[in-house]
Amino acid sequence: MDLSLSVKIALTSAFVFFMLALITGVWKYRLMTQSEKGQSRYYVDIAHRSSFLYAYAALLLAVFSYLSQFSEWLNTLSVLGSVFFYLAAVLGYVYQGIINKTSNQIRSSIRKEPSSTPMWLTHLFTYSLIVAEIGGALILGLGAMLAIWV
Repeated sequence: MDLSLSVKIALTSAFVFFMLALITGVWKYRLMTQSEKGQSRYYVDIAHRSSFLYAYAALLLAVFSYLSQFSEWLNTLSVLGSVFFYLAAVLGYVYQGIINKTSNQIRSSIRKEPSSTPMWLTHLFTYSLIVAEIGGALILGLGAMLAIWV
């Protein structure tokens, strides 16, 4: 099949996130069955749910990239920026689920609790995530809108 690199990356990412959602779902279920309250760890639940959402977000990026009128290098860069931060977020949630030290990593950073991320690093990551995710989606979406409306 003749698909561009950006579409291939987005579709592969969708598959990876979908599999992460299914695997973290098994982890969540196991924790729920071992809990007296029938609940999993907070960030295990977040990792599970966000993986599903990012799987579908990556599918949208694939469609937008496929339709985009912009250059392939710009589309590829936009997809890579978005899915890199999707993955970094999910892996962060998985890490928080494993260590199980907090139910709010921002609050933990503000309080400088043990094993928390320094606040400056949290801000740097979050602002970079905002630029990459919104910027990537905006570029791909605009490229697709140009294709279908102009």
